[in-house]
Amino acid sequence: MASGSRRAVVTAIVGNGTLTILKFAVALPTQSAALMNEAVHSLMDTLNQLFLLIGLVQGEKRADGRYAFGHGQKKYLWNLWSAIGLFSIGCGLGLAHAWHAWQELGEITARPDVVLGSLRIDLIWLAGVVLLIALVVEAYVLKIAWLEFRRRAQDEGISTWQKLFRPTDPTLLAVLLEDAIAVIGVLLAGSGIALTRLTGNGMWDVGFSIAIAVMLGGTAIVLGAINMRLLTDVRDREAEAIFDTIAKAHREIERYHDLRSIVVDEANTVLVAEVELREEALLAGLRNEIVKHEAALLSALPSTRQNDSALQEYIADRAVVQATLERTETLIDELEGLTRERCPRVSHITIEVEGIAPQATVDALDETPQQET
Repeated sequence: MASGSRRAVVTAIVGNGTLTILKFAVALPTQSAALMNEAVHSLMDTLNQLFLLIGLVQGEKRADGRYAFGHGQKKYLWNLWSAIGLFSIGCGLGLAHAWHAWQELGEITARPDVVLGSLRIDLIWLAGVVLLIALVVEAYVLKIAWLEFRRRAQDEGISTWQKLFRPTDPTLLAVLLEDAIAVIGVLLAGSGIALTRLTGNGMWDVGFSIAIAVMLGGTAIVLGAINMRLLTDVRDREAEAIFDTIAKAHREIERYHDLRSIVVDEANTVLVAEVELREEALLAGLRNEIVKHEAALLSALPSTRQNDSALQEYIADRAVVQATLERTETLIDELEGLTRERCPRVSHITIEVEGIAPQATVDALDETPQQET
C-alpha cells in the first residue's frame, strides 16, 4: 500500500515542481493574477507533497522502544502540517495578490510581446500554452492517483465513492484531492485570462484568482479535518463490527464487553476486548484433556512416587489448570485468527477472558440431572 502512495506522491512532486517554474516564468511578465495564483498553487502543491513524502518515509519505520506500535501516525502529523500550514499560506498569498491586482487594475499597461529573432509571441498565447501543458501534466498525475485510489477501494470491497468518505490513507487522498483541484485551478486560470482578453475587463482575471485562492483554503480545511481525526485515536468501527460478528457466532463465547480499537495508521489497528465464556461449550471435551495431562504427569514420575496421595492431588489440580489454560489459549487464538483473516489491518489484538458468564453457570446447574431421594 505504501508503495502505491509513494509512486503517486513522487509523480506529483515532479509534475508540480516543473509546472511551478513554468507558471512563475509566464505569470511575472503577463501580470495575470489568476496565473500567479496558479503558480502559487503549484508551489504549495510541490511543498505539500514533499511533506507527504517525508511522512511516508517516517511512517514506514518499525516499532521500537519509544514507538510501541510503529511510526505510522507520523504520516498524519506531516499531512496536518502541510495542509494547515502550506495551503493556508497559499490561500492567504493568493487572496493578497488578488487584492493588489484589483487595486492596480487601472494602472496595468499593455504587456509587450516576446521577441525571438523575427518571431513575436503574444504573452497571452504563451500563458495559454503553459496552461495547456499544466492541464496535461496535472491530468496525468491525477490519473495515477485515481487508479491507485480505485485499486484500494476494490481491495476493500467498497466503491470509490464510499472510500472518499471513509479514507484510511490520507496521503493518497491528499494527492488525489490536490490534483483534482489543480486541474480545476488550471481551467479557472485559463478562463480568467481568456475572458479578460475577450472583454478587456481585468475583473475576470481577479475573480478567478480569488476562486483559486479559496480552493486552496478549502483544501486546507478538508485535509486538516481528516488528519486531525486520525490523530485523535479514532476507532476502527469496521474492525469492531467484524469482531462483534465473530464473537456472537462463536459457540464458546457467551458475551463480550469493553470492545475498543485505535487506528494507528491505514495498515495497523489495535483492538482490545473482554470476553465471558459459555460453560457448557468450554467444558465439552475438557475432562478428556484433563485425564491426558494427569496421565502424562504421572508417567513422568518414578514408580516409587506414583502412589503418593499428596503428589497425586497436586497432579490432579495441575492437570485441571493446564487443560483449562490450553483451551482458553486456543479460544483466544481462534478469535484473533478469524479477526485478522477478515480484517488484516488489525495488527495487535488483546483479548482478556473474564471467566465464565454467571448466568451460563446457573443455567448449566439447572440443567444438571437431580438425583432422586
